[in-house]
Amino acid sequence: MNTIICTLFENDYHYGVAALINSLYYNGYLGEIFVGYKGSLPQWSLEANESNELLWTGSHSFKVTEKLQVHFLPIDTHYHLTNYKPNFMLRVWNDFAKDAGAIAYFDPDIVIKCRWEFYESWMSHGVALVHEVVSNDMPPSHPIRLEWKKIIESCNRQQTREIYSYINAGFCGVSKENVEFIEVWADILDCAIQKYKPDVKRLTSFDKTSPFCFFDQDALNVAAMCCESPISEIGPEGMDFIHGGWTMSHAVGAPKPWKKRFLLSALKGNSPSLPDKAFWLYANGPIQNNSSIKIKVKRASISVASFIGRFYRR
Repeated sequence: MNTIICTLFENDYHYGVAALINSLYYNGYLGEIFVGYKGSLPQWSLEANESNELLWTGSHSFKVTEKLQVHFLPIDTHYHLTNYKPNFMLRVWNDFAKDAGAIAYFDPDIVIKCRWEFYESWMSHGVALVHEVVSNDMPPSHPIRLEWKKIIESCNRQQTREIYSYINAGFCGVSKENVEFIEVWADILDCAIQKYKPDVKRLTSFDKTSPFCFFDQDALNVAAMCCESPISEIGPEGMDFIHGGWTMSHAVGAPKPWKKRFLLSALKGNSPSLPDKAFWLYANGPIQNNSSIKIKVKRASISVASFIGRFYRR
């Protein structure tokens, strides 16, 4: 399957983008990666040249390897980038990937851990999604889900299935046959923004009593309830939110692995997390965003901090 990858970043999240690309490379992905960004390009992308092939003003491209290419696409939107995900996926799909077999979005604080062929097999079964760890148990009778049913009706759509778990919006894999899911996600997001009128420049505008505390993620959950496309779900272990996962690692929360001081954190009772370890595992590769010395120091500090964590935890 010819799959393209996309992600979005601004500020220091370019560290995560580099690790994501390295993890894709080491696990066998070959193809094109479309990186939407605000601000300036990172230091590691200086080899990127202005692209005349892409119909996107200001785009730059470079080859990581002969069969792995990265395209940087400047984003001009007043939305917080997390609220721009489905629109970005659709624009990339319509402008550059109509012949692609699938498209996969990853947040820039994710790395993949297993062979890429599994992802393509996963997407062939339906829209690939992963459960959140918070509110993972979210039955059809959950009060927020009942509010989402009202949103579905107000958007002139019908519920197509019952969902029992809350889904994380950091990853979404969609085959060509199921691109309708992204269209529904974008439509639900627009409907919810019109109804609730949040500050779209912010990550969150309301508390967790609102049906749309996290607009992109809640809209994705609503889309899973009312899309026609089949879906294929993995539990929270799919993003290393709990132990036992093998597909990807998602470094949610703060500080991010590239900012964390592991020894100090361990002395406060917080051991390195699975995503912390996965990020620094893939910090070195065809894209090196940190010096070799820094990578060695960070990996060593993770080992020591993990040892401390065996005896001292908060």
